[in-house]
Amino acid sequence: MISDTEREKLEALRAYFKELGNCAIAFSGGVDSTFMAKVAHDVLGEKMLAITVVASSFPKREMDEAKEFCKKEGIPHVMVEYDELSIPGFKENPKDRCYICKKALFGKMMEIAKVRGFINLAEGSNMDDNGDYRPGLLAIKEMNVKSPLRHVGLTKAEIRDLSKELGLPTWNKPSFACLASRFPYGEEISHEKLDMVGKAELLLIDMGFEQMRVRIHGNIARIEVLPQDILKVAEPENRERIVTEFKNYGFSYVSLDLQGYRTGSMNEILDKNALSKGKNL
Repeated sequence: MISDTEREKLEALRAYFKELGNCAIAFSGGVDSTFMAKVAHDVLGEKMLAITVVASSFPKREMDEAKEFCKKEGIPHVMVEYDELSIPGFKENPKDRCYICKKALFGKMMEIAKVRGFINLAEGSNMDDNGDYRPGLLAIKEMNVKSPLRHVGLTKAEIRDLSKELGLPTWNKPSFACLASRFPYGEEISHEKLDMVGKAELLLIDMGFEQMRVRIHGNIARIEVLPQDILKVAEPENRERIVTEFKNYGFSYVSLDLQGYRTGSMNEILDKNALSKGKNL
């Protein structure tokens, strides 16, 4: 049962899309963009378009789920391949990597939207994204990309509640961020290392660890799982399987972060000036 506040925000979101008239959606298949695409399609029908960028930093399973959802819901959908490592400055992985990437990817999506007659492009950040270091939000602001979920004040928890109310399969899906966020700033990103991280995380998912990250530090894997799952990783059978498979993927050493899973752990080493530039956008 959703609250009156959540219902009001849902109606405000519907009204927002109705006012836009038409809208292309940056669609990753995650919790936020799936909810937004569903609401936009309910309101706009064929006057909306979901655009999914197929890139090395997003696992194939995420792309397959995005494609399957749109097919099932009858949502107009375009998938476009884009090699993010070809974006100047991306693979060097500077502190503003997300800004550089978002500028390029949203530029590409804007081109696709314009060709198909869409004047608006929307993305799925929510109110919870305002607190962390998110330089990508600056790119979104500069390019005048719409942020409907933030516009109506929706939080992640509210989006999950409303997604469940709408019968969406993503309502309890673990949060996900692009695989490039697994690299320490300044460590070069490569297709090979992205593949290593992607395979490592898929193994953990298959083993039942839903909310987790595999951070890569050179040839070292640093596993983050929920605090209650830390002992599960260390169980002899699980530990042996993880170490064996991770080494097969190319890691030389496998470590377990005792702090557990947390978003933005790579931002913990940033100085205050860098953090302030990525907040309050």
